[in-house]
Amino acid sequence: MYITSYIYDESFAIKDIKARMILDSRGNPTVQVKTVTEGLGVGIANAPSGASTGIHEAVEVRDGGKEFKGRGVSRAIENVNKIISPALIGLDSRRQQLIDRKMIEIDGTPNKSRLGGNAIVATSLSVAKAAASTMGLPLYAYLGGYVADTLPVPMLNIINGGVHAGNKLDFQEFMIVPAGFSSFRDAIKAAVEVYFDLKKILKEKYGPQAINVGDEGGYAPPIEKVRDALDILIQAIKAAGYDPWNQVVIALDVASSQFYREDKGVYVLEGSEYTRDQLIEFYEKLVNEYPIVSIEDPLQEEDFEGFAEITKRLGSKVLIVGDDIFTTNPARFRKGIDSKAGNAILVKVNQVGTLSETLEVVKTAFTNGYKTVISHRSGETEDTSIADIAVGVCAGLIKTGAPARGERTAKYNRLLEIEEELDNPRYPGFGVFLRKP
Repeated sequence: MYITSYIYDESFAIKDIKARMILDSRGNPTVQVKTVTEGLGVGIANAPSGASTGIHEAVEVRDGGKEFKGRGVSRAIENVNKIISPALIGLDSRRQQLIDRKMIEIDGTPNKSRLGGNAIVATSLSVAKAAASTMGLPLYAYLGGYVADTLPVPMLNIINGGVHAGNKLDFQEFMIVPAGFSSFRDAIKAAVEVYFDLKKILKEKYGPQAINVGDEGGYAPPIEKVRDALDILIQAIKAAGYDPWNQVVIALDVASSQFYREDKGVYVLEGSEYTRDQLIEFYEKLVNEYPIVSIEDPLQEEDFEGFAEITKRLGSKVLIVGDDIFTTNPARFRKGIDSKAGNAILVKVNQVGTLSETLEVVKTAFTNGYKTVISHRSGETEDTSIADIAVGVCAGLIKTGAPARGERTAKYNRLLEIEEELDNPRYPGFGVFLRKP
């Protein structure tokens, strides 16, 4: 990926690109693209989709109408097969920036709404995977070369709230982070054991309905209070035999835009109204009381000033992660950097829409001292590209749901496989965070 000059090799030329419909983890149609090179390298990639989406994301093209309740993707598939494919056939699959730029130019909109972010991202990823296949390399090695030796610390969403669940819990994700271990395998083992004990605790406390799972595999119990969810997480960590301050800690995805009332300029949390400053004070108390290492989207997605303020007040203790505020968008992220808003960015390939733009955002994050969290979406598939990307760019952190549901465990299983393939894999643990809680 970072090759600056290319010796022409016909085997890397794109021979065929074809899109088809598949279903994602929520039953929604999505786009799968298969790219084949002249050297018979094959890359297959699927477009995910989000539930909590930022208004500045690349736009999915959906069909509307009656079929699939308007969620069909035949238009996006046609855009790949009739517009994108003819434009890219014959190009060198290694020239990712050129290929992505060509799709962006053909689309001609600022948010990829003509061809569709779903059509473009699946094509972009499939081309990279085809190039890697032609070269005989796994995607992570193709992207990162010999420096791709770091497994990410997983942030596992095991209690769901917000738009990811049908309960009354306002915060969207309560995650466990197995940071106090020396290998990815040991970290996943701890996370799975906590997940098992959480299931037992929830069933005993709330009954069998409490162990229904949300979109990302986490449980969606009838909890209404943030502190109650945190207390149960602590209980589960201890029940599994781990230290909640030194081995398995906690991260939050607040997704606060979901409970922000723009007409009043307040946040409605647990039935009470909070100003921005009052909400920041609420977070400060939580950080002091619980082993929290990361808070994602603590304020609504247009509040750069507020993000800068919470970063000033809490940024030396925890990661302040921007998702909806940045949407993996280079211009939005640059504005955040200039505003000193946040100290970490959530990176979702389909938010910006191409692999090369994603890699540019990651590079910008590293250059400016921001931590990087590679992330899935709530509507996922069995595609494991983000696992390879996380290792390929040495991201240090990954979010890909609970250790349950095939579309989530596929990523963890791929990371376990990568750890076995590497000669000297590194697991950064607490080193990726600002401090131990």
